Amino acid sequence: MKSCLKPLLGLALAGLACVAGAQSPPPAASAPGALAAQSPAPPLPTVSASARRLYERSKGQLLQIRTLLKTQDSQASVGSGFLVSDDGHVVTNYHVISQFALEPDSYRLRYATTDGQSGVLELLDFDARRDLALLRAVDDGKGGGLKGRGALGFRPQNQPLAKGERIYSMGNPHDVAFAVVEGNYNGLVDRSFDPLIYYAGGINPGMSGGPVLDEDGLVVGVNVSGMMFAQQVSFLVPGEFAEGLVKRSLGAKPIRTAAWSRLRDQLTKYQDELVTRFLALPWESANHDRYRLPVPKQDFMRCWGRGTSADTKGLDFERSQCRMDHALFVSGNLQTGWLDMSHEAYDGSKLGALRFARQYSGSFRNERLGSSDKSRTAPYCKEQFVDRDGLPLRAVVCLRAYRKLEGLHDLSVLVTTVDAAKAGALGRFDARGVSFDNALKLAAHYLEGFAWTNNSKAK
Repeated sequence: MKSCLKPLLGLALAGLACVAGAQSPPPAASAPGALAAQSPAPPLPTVSASARRLYERSKGQLLQIRTLLKTQDSQASVGSGFLVSDDGHVVTNYHVISQFALEPDSYRLRYATTDGQSGVLELLDFDARRDLALLRAVDDGKGGGLKGRGALGFRPQNQPLAKGERIYSMGNPHDVAFAVVEGNYNGLVDRSFDPLIYYAGGINPGMSGGPVLDEDGLVVGVNVSGMMFAQQVSFLVPGEFAEGLVKRSLGAKPIRTAAWSRLRDQLTKYQDELVTRFLALPWESANHDRYRLPVPKQDFMRCWGRGTSADTKGLDFERSQCRMDHALFVSGNLQTGWLDMSHEAYDGSKLGALRFARQYSGSFRNERLGSSDKSRTAPYCKEQFVDRDGLPLRAVVCLRAYRKLEGLHDLSVLVTTVDAAKAGALGRFDARGVSFDNALKLAAHYLEGFAWTNNSKAK
């Protein structure tokens, strides 16, 4: 079995659909029986009476969602889902069915139930921003389909959970078997642009799109991602967004053709909101003696910093990096919809002017700005010297266009101060999936964040 983790950004989130073709794990984990053959299997966690009761009560509405190649039964990805109507409507994650949504001529969708029934699914709608999709089982005219199996209901929004309440995640981890995993509700993730539930429970690849239930069997969230290299740290899409998608699109007609234009419209609307909110936030101080450097307010970004030790004999620097924790999934090789920025402030007084210039220039040249690939064009860059109230800057602004998402671009802005022989600051700003107009606004906003400090300007 191949590894199913797909890394995202910032928090190292991993989409939880099992995807064929991902990097293979060590040989010991290549098959379900391999671990047992080499060492005793660890004891399974005790499942509470509540978990058993809820699983038995809701297993009839629990599904595995498979994306298969059009011409054969090989699986391209595997996730989970659940019934939300008695007519066979199903909710899952967008990233579980993205291959079919974007390449319907190459892929098809099927479901499997806990009691061994299987059939065909059709796509009605999706919400890429919330990583949700609405499907419907196709009635084969022979008594098949999922009609009459019942549906899971959603917990009312006016009945919020309290932190620490037990909730129960369901799905089919690693394509092994249907399972229920107990955990705790821990509120919403801090500094997330869109609401995400922090779930203290071990959900695994293959559980993407599965329901998370409260003690009454009502849906409170949808499995979406987990944090790599961490235990019991997982994330859920709040149930209200899944319920909203169901209400909007229950009567929608099936999507038969590649959904790039629908996806583009959703991403365009999202980036407008993201850019508007970001531009409205004032810059914070980097607390540098010489330069005022742009540092964002951490409303929906996290910042980390580091510097050289006090006894360093070479180039001294302080570094800060700020980025959004969450990205929007487009396809297996493309994620978008996030901001990332960093700066490095250098002190070369221990090196002298020539050695400092060599290292400082090298740092500027070594920044990677991307290249042409199947999803985006090569970057088109423009370089210019800019005066910021007497502070001279060298700035490079680059745009890469998305090939199938017309009107969206990746923006990179690289800036360096050029005012001193043995000191300087280098900054970088990246925005993924923004319109041309918003790219210009973001570039200008970032450049405006550079200036002298009041003390330096006075000197």
